[in-house]
Amino acid sequence: MEKSRRGQQLALSLLFGLLLPSCVTQTTPSNAATTAAATPSRTPPPQTERLKVRLTGYPRKHNEGRVELFYKGEWGTICDDDFSITNANVLCRQLGFVSATGWTHSAKYGKGQGKIWLDNVLCNGGERSIENCKSRGWGNSDCTHDEDAGVVCKDERIPGFLDSNVIDSQVDENKVEEVRLRPVVATAKKKVPTTEGVVEVKYKDGWAQICDLGWTIKNTRVVCGMLGFPHERKVNKNFYKLYLERQKSYFHLHSVACTGTEVHLAACPLEFNKPNATFPCAGGMAAVVSCMPGLLFTQNNNLKKKLKRSSNVRLKGGAKVGEGRVEVLKDNEWGSVCDDRWNLLSASVVCRELGFGSAKEALTGARMGQGIGPIYMNEVKCLGQEKSIWNCPFKNISSDDCKHMEDAGVRCNIPYMGLENSIRLTGGRTRHEGRVEVLSPDSNGTQSWGLICGESWSTREATVACRQLGLGYANQGLQETWYWDSSNVTDMLLSGVKCSGTEMALSQCQHHKTVSCQKAAAKFAAGVICSETASDLVLNAPVVQQSVYIEDRPLHMLYCAAEEDCLSQSAAKANWPYGHRRLLRFSSQIHNIGRADFKPKAGRHSWVWHACHGHYHSMNIFTHYDLLNSNGTKVAEGHKASFCLEDTDCQESVSKRYECANFGDQGITVGCWDLYRHDIDCQWIDITDVKPGNYILQVVINPNQEVAESDFTNNAMKCNCKYDGHRIWLHNCHIGDAFSEEAERRFDKYPGELNNQIS
Repeated sequence: MEKSRRGQQLALSLLFGLLLPSCVTQTTPSNAATTAAATPSRTPPPQTERLKVRLTGYPRKHNEGRVELFYKGEWGTICDDDFSITNANVLCRQLGFVSATGWTHSAKYGKGQGKIWLDNVLCNGGERSIENCKSRGWGNSDCTHDEDAGVVCKDERIPGFLDSNVIDSQVDENKVEEVRLRPVVATAKKKVPTTEGVVEVKYKDGWAQICDLGWTIKNTRVVCGMLGFPHERKVNKNFYKLYLERQKSYFHLHSVACTGTEVHLAACPLEFNKPNATFPCAGGMAAVVSCMPGLLFTQNNNLKKKLKRSSNVRLKGGAKVGEGRVEVLKDNEWGSVCDDRWNLLSASVVCRELGFGSAKEALTGARMGQGIGPIYMNEVKCLGQEKSIWNCPFKNISSDDCKHMEDAGVRCNIPYMGLENSIRLTGGRTRHEGRVEVLSPDSNGTQSWGLICGESWSTREATVACRQLGLGYANQGLQETWYWDSSNVTDMLLSGVKCSGTEMALSQCQHHKTVSCQKAAAKFAAGVICSETASDLVLNAPVVQQSVYIEDRPLHMLYCAAEEDCLSQSAAKANWPYGHRRLLRFSSQIHNIGRADFKPKAGRHSWVWHACHGHYHSMNIFTHYDLLNSNGTKVAEGHKASFCLEDTDCQESVSKRYECANFGDQGITVGCWDLYRHDIDCQWIDITDVKPGNYILQVVINPNQEVAESDFTNNAMKCNCKYDGHRIWLHNCHIGDAFSEEAERRFDKYPGELNNQIS
């Protein structure tokens, strides 16, 4: 009994001895904290109580905003230098969200005030608080509030997280988030988009007006930009005054004083009405604006003729209208823009130049995929009023300054067209997939839902459907949807739908005047699987040009190649195994510059085994190789099946994921490339029957568009080719959309063929 009591006392003493230091650590400043404070590379805990963090700024949702920290009784911001998604993850978890989906720079949510508490923050990802990450120390920064960082958190709370730790600085009602134009003319109410009307701001559960006293054209410019319009125009106030005098108005804003470069009305100096004001807008009326739409959204044909499309700026790689990687034209060749100091002012100049409104986002880090050509601009510093990005100050750069992983992009405000209201997906497991149902007026003028015939439905049509739904890129276009049979809609409404892939809605694509569908059952209706990201394959043109040569290969070494249809038709009449075939050989280095891995459409269970070469084909046709004469007719052709899609090599910091050995997964990782060497079978064009002359070599990757990509316009590569009967030369090798239209016309007076049929 005594031994038992002594044992209990000993156990309690040991337990107390273990627990006491940790209790002291939690209640008093510890030596460990002092040690941390002496380490310059790590930010010390600033206070014994929990660090307060808040999201604020405009325009934003509850799970995003400018990050502000409460330290020494004062709120301050974080500089965007060295900021990363890892830092954002730590902050979002600290705020009670499960993770971060993104982060922002250059004061996207507006400039903060007061202190900039942290700079050069470097988190490992496992920290419980941003104060535990490395930084320059509290209050030590060389930044301005133009560089305030923000985060976008996944809208999902950590289970059991009781203290939200989200403190919103805008707790009063004096804020502006949503803005709209309310048309008052009967004809204007029916038109889309709405380009003229009374400016209204969301207030409580309704809409309120703005007093027009002191209203300027600069205010109008900001409102138009927010709503997706590049230009503003004067409005007939006398006409509206007669109408508005008969209407009751509630004025939430007394005055607005924009400079004209703001991307949101909330960024302008605002004066709100006092609740008990007797005459809230004495001598004035509700503000009215009129906007001019860009070329893409103009319904007036006469106005369309006056509007010019920008010829030296474009967007590439975006899933939606008005977004993409920024590319500019110089010396007849397209190149990208480096993201150093890339901000909303510069992005807005690009957006307006292209016929959109102001910028919603200035994207960095090749968020819209990587370019492949030159990089022309760095540290672009637009003021916001310029008509073109070429009018803004910028630095010319060398190859050492920027890489394509720093390509800048934009998301622009576009007019509301309501296109998503006439299409829906049904039966899918998620909102990104399902059978396509469209709304269309019938003979009686009433709207009805209906299906699309799956015959000839392809990735191009699916791309337009996903764009119209606002769901990103098309992962697949499906011709059968029997597994998504959950709707009572069974009638075929459209058939023969044929899109180019650039349309904003299926209604802009070609289709049969009357429905003609051989398989009219609902299970054969068209379907889609959409994705927020997509791959983008592009051929390295210089590698083709540098590796080309001619080989006379003996027929006895070509049996397997003949079996896989890699020789021209005349080879069948040859005196096998005697004689030879003349082959135009070259290497193909195929890069994935997109935002998702490129994987074969067919799963490995359906890959075809070729015993002769001893390998599987994951795609029957992966590339077309064609030799064209001066009038565009094919004089020789070749093709390459994807017997092995793998990561031959990758960019720095990118790891290989796909390897063909041992029946491994096939594909090309983002930031990696697959090399088909010149000395492997079928990596050629059989030119045995080709006469000496000048030709064009054309290579098309993924020619049937079996696998979804963010951009198919860069899948073709062309070279000038000279053949003297003994030797061959290639020059001017370039990707199909790398040159200006003028340079392309000089290179080649015809567009070239994208199918593999000899005419």
